[in-house]
Amino acid sequence: MELDTLVAQCKAGDEIAWEALVRRIQGRVFGLCFHYLRDREEAREVAQETFIRIYRGMKSFDGSGSFLAWSVRIARNCCFDRLRKQKTLATHGAATIDDPDYGRELVEKREGFVDTQVRNQLLRKALDGMSAINREMILLKDIQGLKQREIADLLSIPLGTVKARSNRARTELAERVLDLDPSYGA
Repeated sequence: MELDTLVAQCKAGDEIAWEALVRRIQGRVFGLCFHYLRDREEAREVAQETFIRIYRGMKSFDGSGSFLAWSVRIARNCCFDRLRKQKTLATHGAATIDDPDYGRELVEKREGFVDTQVRNQLLRKALDGMSAINREMILLKDIQGLKQREIADLLSIPLGTVKARSNRARTELAERVLDLDPSYGA
């Protein structure tokens, strides 16, 4: 079923459509939250908060833009709210959730899985070393799949700036990957 149809049904109060919509975008929302927060439990909590905000704001979504872009904006705002809260706790002496070893998991020794895991770790390390602006551009465009116009609207910047940042971000990512593993491009 098309996303627009699901959204229309949700706005009409269809609970089954809401469940289908959540299933459809939950991976994207969680992935975005995890990318910003770098902690699985925090990302799960913020993803749940995101869906609560989406549900409450569903009637106000006018359909003039992409539902996915609207959802990403809500998830991004929820992440920033959580990060501000964590920063406030850190300045008042409380511990923050900032695990430098995020993403380190036990790996099953199956063919193909290990290669994928190694590649993902390499990309994660490369992304971690990037500037925040370029990392966010890769996240929104290449990982979340937003169109450049949607990113421009989301970030309130001109389309030309999005295009330039996107090119710089991809270049920086490629350079970081090659710095971490010179054999990757071979």
